[in-house]
Amino acid sequence: MTELVDAVTEPTIETTIKAIEAKAVEATIGVSPSLAPFASANTSLEVRTSTATIRQSLRASTADGVFATLFTNATGGALISSFFLELGATSNEIGLLAAIPMLANLLQPLGAYLSERTTSRRLYCCWIYGLARSVWLLLAIGIGWMCWHQIDARALLVWTLGITFISHALGALGSAAWLSWMAVLVPRRLRGRYFGLRNSAANLTNLISIPLMGLFISTWWGGSIQGYGIILGLGIVAGLISLAFQCLMIDVDPQILHHESDTTASTSSPDAKPPDQKIYQKHSQKTSQESSSSISSYSPIIFIIYFVLWTFSVNLSAPFFNLYLLDSLGFEISQVTLYNSLSAGANLLLLMVWGKLADRIGNRSLLLTVGVLVAITPLLWLGTGANPVSIWLWFPLLHMLGGGTWAAIDLCTNNLQLDIAPLKGQSGYFGLVAAVGGLSGAAGTIAGGFLASVDSIGGILGLFALSSVLRLIALLPLVFVQESCGLSLRQLFGIQAPPSEFASNPKKD
Repeated sequence: MTELVDAVTEPTIETTIKAIEAKAVEATIGVSPSLAPFASANTSLEVRTSTATIRQSLRASTADGVFATLFTNATGGALISSFFLELGATSNEIGLLAAIPMLANLLQPLGAYLSERTTSRRLYCCWIYGLARSVWLLLAIGIGWMCWHQIDARALLVWTLGITFISHALGALGSAAWLSWMAVLVPRRLRGRYFGLRNSAANLTNLISIPLMGLFISTWWGGSIQGYGIILGLGIVAGLISLAFQCLMIDVDPQILHHESDTTASTSSPDAKPPDQKIYQKHSQKTSQESSSSISSYSPIIFIIYFVLWTFSVNLSAPFFNLYLLDSLGFEISQVTLYNSLSAGANLLLLMVWGKLADRIGNRSLLLTVGVLVAITPLLWLGTGANPVSIWLWFPLLHMLGGGTWAAIDLCTNNLQLDIAPLKGQSGYFGLVAAVGGLSGAAGTIAGGFLASVDSIGGILGLFALSSVLRLIALLPLVFVQESCGLSLRQLFGIQAPPSEFASNPKKD
């Protein structure tokens, strides 16, 4: 698997590193003490050292994403929804299961607070995510106990809900720290391309693993519940392997970053040197000052409003597409995972395209244009059914459309958030966004679980139509968000000529 990751990521990572070297850009970080002796006055040696460690970190982060995807597939999505249905879950319980990860995000501000008082992003993330992934061993044991001792399926369902909540609550404590870690490691002007690469590797893993997992579960001689238990065990192992790759990434000390931020704010000299003998990204002060001067002070607040409305409208229907296929139409889990693999394939093919386009025209413009397609997608599910046209044509096309468009939404939402976040208290802002987004998303899934069982609105299909309308409304606040670089809507649609500097060099910060 690691050889596959290197083969996929090597060309783009090399391109990224060369771009960094071309501008003599170094990592904006206080690296681990073992690298401190390399931070000397010799500029060429310092650049060589920093680019080598950046290259290692980017490769390790990509491999981390691949193995973390295997863990996520085993503990979420269509597989756990099918497992829940095997245990006799209702649509309300499916909605509650989908709401748990978003409710857990309420703990992200607490996680941001705790992580900012540590001295190592790497150590903090490894401990938090190690516990969050290991707790799933309890469910694997519970499945084994049920298979051999015939315990009540209802008890295992409640047990699964509890483990899901504990795991996601622990994971939420580390999300803001991980995002802040990546914000430091990846240069801002290259985030679209790198995260496009990383997500492509993860979606290639989705494309291969999801149908194989679904096929294994549906054909396992001991039954689908026992088959899921085996897949779950393998997923836990993959999750722990991903943490081993995190240990290969450059460490970041939040205390050094805070000290550097305070020094930048208090000094008037742009050439002031950092007080610590560790490798820093020399362009960070310049880019952060340019970014803060070009971004409206209201943009972080408006982004939160957009994110709250968007997550509610999306999650009103998102958990119920698989339920519609599995329960309403009676499809096998192998069929549903095959459709999901088509979605992952489309996501994989378009991620790098979206990444380069986001670096050229800006994340907000791409979010608005692609967001309209995502908003109307649930309407295209109306009129589908268990007929040959839907099975062989319409459902594959819908999943490919969804996978391709959501690649842009996920990538640009992440990058836009990184761009407009305040330099000081960055992880706290990430935690706040995740918390309010999680609350609104959980409210959406719970409301969707209730509305899906209301016949007066048309059941699940009526829920899809309502979600489309709300998604279009949710895009409106995004019009007023400003990012540090990128085309305005007038420039995007040719109403106004772009600035000459940006037009001549779209990737310049």
